[in-house]
Parts: sequence; structure tokens; C-alpha cells
Amino acid sequence: MKENGLVEGMREYMDLLRKEGRYSSAKSYQDALNSFIRFNGTERVSFLAVNKDSLRRYEAYLLGNGCMRNTISTYMRRIRCVYNRAVEEGKAPYIHNLFKNVFTGVESKRKKALPQEEMYRLMTVRTEEPALCKAQTALCLMFLYGGMAFVDFAHLKADNFKEGILDYKRQKTGTPMRIEVLAVARTLSEKLAGMASGSSGYLYPFLCGTKADEEGYKEYNTALARFNRNLKALARVAGITSVVTSYTIRHSFATTLKDLEVSVEMISELLGHKSITTTQIYLKSFSLERMTAVNNACFNSVYNYVQQMG
Repeated sequence: MKENGLVEGMREYMDLLRKEGRYSSAKSYQDALNSFIRFNGTERVSFLAVNKDSLRRYEAYLLGNGCMRNTISTYMRRIRCVYNRAVEEGKAPYIHNLFKNVFTGVESKRKKALPQEEMYRLMTVRTEEPALCKAQTALCLMFLYGGMAFVDFAHLKADNFKEGILDYKRQKTGTPMRIEVLAVARTLSEKLAGMASGSSGYLYPFLCGTKADEEGYKEYNTALARFNRNLKALARVAGITSVVTSYTIRHSFATTLKDLEVSVEMISELLGHKSITTTQIYLKSFSLERMTAVNNACFNSVYNYVQQMG
């Protein structure tokens, strides 16, 4: 058993992901590997170092360092994937239920959606800062385009728009999307497109359009980080203390539709999800005020039944 078998296996798998153009996944595996190396204190980590006891200690180590449970789950699932590949190749011993006692699920307690009043303030607060105006216009358009993810928004091209219809494929899943562009969206689109300097091939001013493969992925990450910084600055101007990122727009879009009693099936289709289960992760609980009103209406409908029938 190689003394650095796990590290070597992780790096081989990352190389495969990069060849397939899956740079985001490769980065996720690199983050998990870096973390596990820090835990072990060495790059000489064999597959024998992965056992039920070491995984429990690793989970405790991550919790002790303030890692969120979803981050822990991601790291564990990355290690599990490479370990299982090694088992299939005869490079690691099979251990029944090896990852059973560590967290590998999804915890969706933290809600990313903003109340409608705060979204309104984000969309309408006055600012003269060009970068914040750009972020605000993009925020409004992403909301108007069906809660579009920033990765899809940044990669839109002029030929995605024809006769008032926006057609594109989601970068993440390849799901084809089709949206009618409202009049207010056309106005905002012209405004944002006018902020671009030079010709990048993309409609909106976020990517240069000349970088490809891993360099293109890095450029996108830089653009996303800049957009998130500007959204946070815009939130401060609007007096909003909640955490605001590009994901907030998508989650808030979904939750607003839920509050409007739109079906989960419709919300799922608008978001381009392949599974309603994914959509439900986006949907936060109703507000206390909304639940109180419904609870009161339910009670009254029963308690006042006789009067209503009379």
C-alpha cells in the first residue's frame, strides 16, 4: 500500500476532472485534499490512514476549526469517492460502512432568501457608485430572468435573445431554458450592456471572452467574487444586515414565488431544476406572520362553521 496513495489518488482524479473541463469539481477535490493533509500533518497519507476512527477524528477536527456541516459533508464525500475508486482498483481495502458515522448529508437550515421588503430596498436604493449601479442592475435582471444563476447570466450572448425570447442552456446542468423578456427587463438589459467596454462576445460586462478552459474558470471565479463584494456593499447602502450573495437572488426569487402560492412544480421549472427535491432546498419556511394568519383562518373556518352554514 503506497504511503501517499490517497494523495496520489486524489490528484489523479483531479487531473481527470480538469481534462473533462470540470474545473469547479476539481477545485472542490483540491480543497478536500488540502484539508485532509493539514489534519494528518503530512502529504504521506496512504489509503490505510482512512478508517472509521480517523474519519471520526477528522470530523471532530473540522468542527473544532469552525467548519460548517455542509463543508464537512463535501470533504467527506470527496474522500469517499476517491477511496471507493481505489477499492474497485484493488488499491485500498474494503471496509463495510466506512463513512456511516460521519456526516455526508445536506443540512439546509441556513436560509439564503431575503424578505420581499429587503429585496425591494436592494433593487431600488439610490447609489452613484458605478460598480454598485452595475451590481444593482444585474441583480434586477437576474431576478427578472427567472432567478438566473450568475454563471448563466455572465455567459449570456446577444444571440440568446430573439424576438423577445431568451433561450439559453444552464451552465451547470445543460438544461434548456426559455423565458419571455419583459419590457422592464429590456430597458435594464440595454443599460447593463452599455456598461461593457470593448467587445467580449458576451452581452454583459463581466468576462473578457478571450480566456478558455481553466483560465476561463479562474476569470469567472474572480468576476463572481467581485460581484458578491459589490452586492454586499449595495446591501450596506440599503441598510441590510443579512448576508447577500449572488445565491441570495435565486433563493429570494424562489421563496417569493412560494409566498405567492405558486406551485413547487412551476418554481422548479422556472429555476431549471431537474428535481423538485433540489427546489425545496431553495425554499425557506414561511414567515411567522404568514403562518399565524393561515393558522387563524383554519381555526375560524372550523369554529365558525355553524354560523357560516347558517
